[in-house]
Amino acid sequence: MFFVDTIELEGLGNRSYLAGGERTAVAVDPPRDIDTVLAAAARRGVRISTVVETHVHNDYVTGGLELARITGAAYLVPAGARVSFARTPVADGDTARVDTDLTLTAVATPGHTPHHTAYVLNEDGRPVAAFTGGSLLIGTVGRPDLVEPRLTEELARAQHASARRLAEGLPDETAVLPTHGFGSFCSSAQADGDSTTIGKEKASNAALSVDVDTFVADLLAGLEDVPAYYTHMGPANAAGGAPVDLTPPAVAAPDEIAARLAAGEWVVDLRNRIAFAEGHVAGSFNFEVDGKLATYLAWMIPWGKPVTLLAESPEQIADAQRELVRVGIDRPAAAAAGGPDRWLREGERPASFPRSTFAGLAGLAGQDADRIVVLDVRRDSERAAGWIEGSVHIPIHQLHQRLGEVPDGTVWVHCAGGMRAGIAASLLDAAGRDVVAVDDGFDAAADAGLTVATS
Repeated sequence: MFFVDTIELEGLGNRSYLAGGERTAVAVDPPRDIDTVLAAAARRGVRISTVVETHVHNDYVTGGLELARITGAAYLVPAGARVSFARTPVADGDTARVDTDLTLTAVATPGHTPHHTAYVLNEDGRPVAAFTGGSLLIGTVGRPDLVEPRLTEELARAQHASARRLAEGLPDETAVLPTHGFGSFCSSAQADGDSTTIGKEKASNAALSVDVDTFVADLLAGLEDVPAYYTHMGPANAAGGAPVDLTPPAVAAPDEIAARLAAGEWVVDLRNRIAFAEGHVAGSFNFEVDGKLATYLAWMIPWGKPVTLLAESPEQIADAQRELVRVGIDRPAAAAAGGPDRWLREGERPASFPRSTFAGLAGLAGQDADRIVVLDVRRDSERAAGWIEGSVHIPIHQLHQRLGEVPDGTVWVHCAGGMRAGIAASLLDAAGRDVVAVDDGFDAAADAGLTVATS
């Protein structure tokens, strides 16, 4: 019997996999913190004999090269990928043994990248699972615009053909195991569900149900902004991800925290947005460790800017370090655990700002409208489905560079659920603005009596 273990990378919206038999296994698209994969193999009592990449990733730094080095595994990378390290190049139709009666077959599936390759897991020659990387996802496909703008339409057409090649070549019961689609911006849309098969995708995936021209037009129309840090991920992976250092960073005393803020460095408070609003170090930014920390911090911070982490506990700092190395933010400049009472110099008081709801915003009706600014920090596609009449729109990933565009007044900032509003409120507060964080679901806006426009 074979097994497939899923390694969830929730902060990035990705999955890696460990699959094998009684003695040996293959790791698929492993994360940079390879101890998670090694632990999964230890639990199964198997040796990792093969490591495979479906493509050169644009949204995280792989741990594949280091995992192969440590385990002595063969490192399979698509032959068309331009990389600067030794590996086993894989072409369409190539096979690799995983364990007794268990093999992998490479299937060229260009679209997400020109060299993208899926891997079909076969037991006794029968396909049982397909590791589809960024090609066929749950209800969608990987986006085709991350390599080169001039190739986007060509890759979108290739994506349509690749999805159909998988669907036509595999039995309906074959499990589809993608890397992207669970929140990653490498996906052209978010997964509708947690698991799927070839048969289910035939019934629900547009790539398998509409003609290529319609598919390409719809796919390209739905593409959103690319996270800024993606620019750095491809080159890092082409060079080969370096080993990581997850040892605790140096402890920052209050004087050092103040000095780093004065120098223009980023001091990031990892606590939940409620605790941050109640009291924090003035000038610090709030990125919750339990939110999409890696995605939004890496997207917004100037690349290479030193970052100091503040958290309730050493465990939160360790969790954040693990998330951040996955996107190439290797070592915090410093860190401190506890709370504002430990981070502020003697005589300093914590900064704070109020939180409210859409009902609280609606309750301001009739007051001085010139002193109230409603700021929407959702993505373009979210706003297109409905927005509060009269609100200002600046997506969260653009806000740090566009703070000067926020009109004068008390800023009531909202997103879809509260997490991004918390980030935005911290940026505005650090800039000296009067801010109220709307910690509420957007569906509550209309129920509260606010006018929600749709066209």
